[in-house]
Amino acid sequence: MTTTEDSVQSAKVVAAAWTGLLKLGDSLIDSAMLRAAYAEPRLRELFPKVSHGALYFSRCIQYPRTKDVGTLLRRAGGGFMIHRQSDGTILGEPETVEEAVTLIVANLPDGCGPAIDGTADDL
Repeated sequence: MTTTEDSVQSAKVVAAAWTGLLKLGDSLIDSAMLRAAYAEPRLRELFPKVSHGALYFSRCIQYPRTKDVGTLLRRAGGGFMIHRQSDGTILGEPETVEEAVTLIVANLPDGCGPAIDGTADDL
C-alpha cells in the first residue's frame, strides 16, 4: 500500500469507529461527550475508544495504541476530568464538555495528526 492508501484506510477505520460509538446512545458513555468530541475536527481524526464511561483517543488504529492524548471522563460530582494515561497527568477538571474538549485539543502531542495505520511503536 502507498502512504496515500494507508491514510485513506486509516481514515475509514477511524470513521467507522466513530459511527459505531455515536450509535450507542447513552448505553456505555454520555452521548454528549461523544458528540462534543466528534464536533472537534482534530479529535474526529483520532481513533476513539470507550471504556468504563471514559472516552479515549489514539493516534494509531492498531494495538498497542497511543496513550498520550487526554482521556475524557465525567466526574461523579459534576463536570469532567482530563487525564493523560502516558504520564498520569491530570490536565484539568473543566465544568463543561466543551471546555473539556478544548483542553484535550490544547494538549495534543506535537505533530499530532490523523490516526495512522500502525501501532504506537510506529510513531
